[in-house]
Amino acid sequence: MQIDLLQYEKQLYKEGYKYIAGCDEAGRGPLCGPVVAAAVILPENYFLEGLTDSKKLTEKQREKFYPIIMRDAISVGVSIIDNNKIDEINILEASRFAMKEAVSKLTKQPDFILTDAMDLKCENCLPIIKGDQKSLTIAAASVIAKVTRDHIMYELDQKYPEYEFAKHKGYPTKRHLEIIDRCGILNIYRKTFKPVKEILERTNNEINQR
Repeated sequence: MQIDLLQYEKQLYKEGYKYIAGCDEAGRGPLCGPVVAAAVILPENYFLEGLTDSKKLTEKQREKFYPIIMRDAISVGVSIIDNNKIDEINILEASRFAMKEAVSKLTKQPDFILTDAMDLKCENCLPIIKGDQKSLTIAAASVIAKVTRDHIMYELDQKYPEYEFAKHKGYPTKRHLEIIDRCGILNIYRKTFKPVKEILERTNNEINQR
């Protein structure tokens, strides 16, 4: 049975809400780079065929949808939180902070917010488990966040080609772990994340034993 991706939005419109923002993030799992959140307000009953959770789309599909969403949305807000802030407050709080900041950057403030599972601890905010697969508005935000973060990682790939960021986007793949074990930890890495901590500790131990 196909899910109605506007089920939540339709109900909220019936209840009198006019500007409904969808909010999602990209980049909670990687070992380096920022976490990126996006907030999107779409026109009432707007539908974009094929749009769904960014993780279920190919990169080509995401790149196709990105400019369409940017063009058609009433407003889009994006927040980029770097690795230092993530290490300072932890990835969960950094993701929440990013989502709130993305919402604050909307030119039209929403009267209701739908999020992908994240409780923003505010009024008129509904966290939905797997929301990016159940709400078109959240799906739109997921695409904006994912494409924005991927482009940041491509820029980092140009700066540090030996780390192959364009391939793994900072996620802890076997190849990525081999690279950082060999090449070391850059200042863009999240030093509180376990694989990074372990490599740093091992490196420090080796230095101390010399």
